[in-house]
Formats: sequence, C-alpha cells, structure tokens
Amino acid sequence: MRKIIVLEFISLDGVMQAPGGPEEDTSGGFKYGGWSAPYDDEVSGKAMQKQMEPADILLGRKTFEIFADFWPKHADHWPGINDVTKYVLSNTMKKSDWKNTVFLESVADIEKLKNSEGSDIKVWGSGELVQLLLKHDLVDELWLKIYPVTLGQGKKIFDNGTIPAAFTVTESAVTPSGVIFINYKRAGEVKTGTIGA
Repeated sequence: MRKIIVLEFISLDGVMQAPGGPEEDTSGGFKYGGWSAPYDDEVSGKAMQKQMEPADILLGRKTFEIFADFWPKHADHWPGINDVTKYVLSNTMKKSDWKNTVFLESVADIEKLKNSEGSDIKVWGSGELVQLLLKHDLVDELWLKIYPVTLGQGKKIFDNGTIPAAFTVTESAVTPSGVIFINYKRAGEVKTGTIGA
C-alpha cells in the first residue's frame, strides 16, 4: 500500500490559494498571489528541497494545468519532476503532452492507486482534490507549511466534508522568517476528555 501525503502552503487562516506568484490562481478575484515569497530564507529552501525529493504526484486538474505549463520548462528547480508519474483526477482532461501523466476519473481509481505497489504519492496544491481525499479518509500524512499571514479570502485546505480525524506530529521546524514546517501522520479517531480531570 502506498501513502498519500498532502503538502500545502497555508496562511494562518487556512488559505492555500496561489502561494507561488501573482498570476498562479486569480479565481474568485484573489489578489494576494505570491504571499509565501516574502518569507523565503535558507532554512525554508533546504526544507523544501527535502519535500521535493522525487515521488509520484497526484494532482487535481487545475493544479495540474499550472504545473504542466511551468515545471517541464523549469525542471532544474525540481529535479526528477519530469520523470515521476503524474496522476491527475479529472472528468474533462484525458491526455497531456507532459510525459508520464496518467488520468484518473474517480475516488475508486485513487483507492486502487493507493492500494498498488510503488512510492509514496505526494499531493501538491489541488484544494478540491485534497478536500475529497480528506472526506474519504485517504490522507496518510499532512506536510504543512504555515505562514505568519492572514489573507481573509481565498481557497482553503479544510472546508466542507473534512471528517473528524486525529493526527500525530512527526517532524517540525520554524524558519527564521516565522514559517512553521510541520508534518502530521494519521493517528486514528478523535479522542475527547476534560481538561484538568
């Protein structure tokens, strides 16, 4: 069985839209594209290199279109991105010129992929896909980069349909610019209790 790892850049108020640049995703009138850039530093650069180690990736259609337009021409910044398998959940796209691209059509296809042999599968961006994965309890790990900024509007990672679930911290670090890199793994059901009892 393969692990599905969700990697996200998020603001303090949970926005994940367009962290990389002003033109990345302006849907809904979003005007803060590139909000993660001012917080880049050497520590975050090294942490990102580790997160970008080659692994198959799973993307929603919108994120795939952004990636397919950018990464084939900038693979020197992400070694191996052109060689790994790119799985895309889409009801409308069926083919791509980006090599090693496979299209999936349903949650059942993702479950079959998860139960196959191979490397871990990393999910980048892909807000609607991530919400679908969370709803169906298909996320094994969350690798979050939490930025010291609130955006007030934009697409959020946790939205309608997220099931109650517990997670355990497996790794964490804070960069000099205040970004929290924190990795969580799925840890069963939510437990409750009374503080001080």
